[in-house]
Amino acid sequence: MPTRSRPSQSAEDYLERIHELIEAKGYARVVDIASSLRVRQASVTSMVQKLGRAGYVKYEKYRGLILTDNGREVARRIRHRHETLSRFFSLFGLDDATQRLDIEGIEHHLSPATLEMLADLADFFEQNPEVLKKFLKARNRPVTKR
Repeated sequence: MPTRSRPSQSAEDYLERIHELIEAKGYARVVDIASSLRVRQASVTSMVQKLGRAGYVKYEKYRGLILTDNGREVARRIRHRHETLSRFFSLFGLDDATQRLDIEGIEHHLSPATLEMLADLADFFEQNPEVLKKFLKARNRPVTKR
């Protein structure tokens, strides 16, 4: 019976990667997921079984893993969250490496309300570039790069 609870951080990472692989290659195999996440195939198999029991993925012979409707919806939410954070951080001149580390660190912990607020703030700065310039000038220090 599929669960309606929110997937764990780890499960979200797998769903995100499965979705990316399907979009890029048309399919997702355990070996590809393991390679891209830098984990053992046994770990992927274990997580895929959990995701299957939770109703997020199905295995189809010769096609590999496919996302269920529920799995696709979760993957789309994850992607939207990631893109929103990237868009927000880019406004402030943060480099890609810093963004990637920060997004991975916080993306699983934001509430939908906070994410919506950050998207609205990004919209506001994009529509008011003079305000963004004032903010960046008021900081009076360069953006730190890791």
